[in-house]
Amino acid sequence: MKRSNTFLFIISCSLLLVSCTVNKARTDNSLKKYFDENNVNGCFTLLNNADGEITVYNMALDTQRFSPASTFKIVNSLIGLQTGRITDEKMVIKWDGVKRPVETWNKDMDMTEAFKVSCVPYYQEVARRIGKDTMQRWVDSIGYGNKNISGPIDSFWLNNVLKISPDEQLGLVKKLYFDQLPCRKSVQQAVRDVMLQEDNTAYKLSYKTGWGADEKNNDIGWVTGWI
Repeated sequence: MKRSNTFLFIISCSLLLVSCTVNKARTDNSLKKYFDENNVNGCFTLLNNADGEITVYNMALDTQRFSPASTFKIVNSLIGLQTGRITDEKMVIKWDGVKRPVETWNKDMDMTEAFKVSCVPYYQEVARRIGKDTMQRWVDSIGYGNKNISGPIDSFWLNNVLKISPDEQLGLVKKLYFDQLPCRKSVQQAVRDVMLQEDNTAYKLSYKTGWGADEKNNDIGWVTGWI
């Protein structure tokens, strides 16, 4: 049976506090065509920092929580750097020798490359080095989604234990963009640096993607960041 698809797209210039988003949002149903063209159900949320206007398509999904999948690498990087489990963006973790379907993962790599190629094994090792208690303290301090990291320390963001809504993702990247997270400014800058994906004379685009599945085996896709 063919799986249905949910694709969540979040891109932000900057963001207001998460609790303000729903009340101040302007609904733009014209964006529906972009999801329909790709045969997916999804939502789009944006705050224009120039005028403070928040635009949302599909409010029901905007406030619903899903597994963050690889967008959790934003927070895993922050906590790893803040606690010293990642010494800096060039810290190499050796490949464990296990061949995985994503060929780009099968080698030694540093944090910058691991973030760019979304290397799950690298960040699983980072999570193991951080440890359960320290990870929980920082997830609580950051206020990440439902804050649930129960089960194995190296998979809670992949198996629908930890969940976050698009609205909450907006709150996270707003705070990251403006140095408002409870981490050193140098740590937040380092993560902003690795999030930069496109840089030209017209714009800079920074984001992290994520791909996974929910409890019903529906595909879940994320893009979260700013332009």
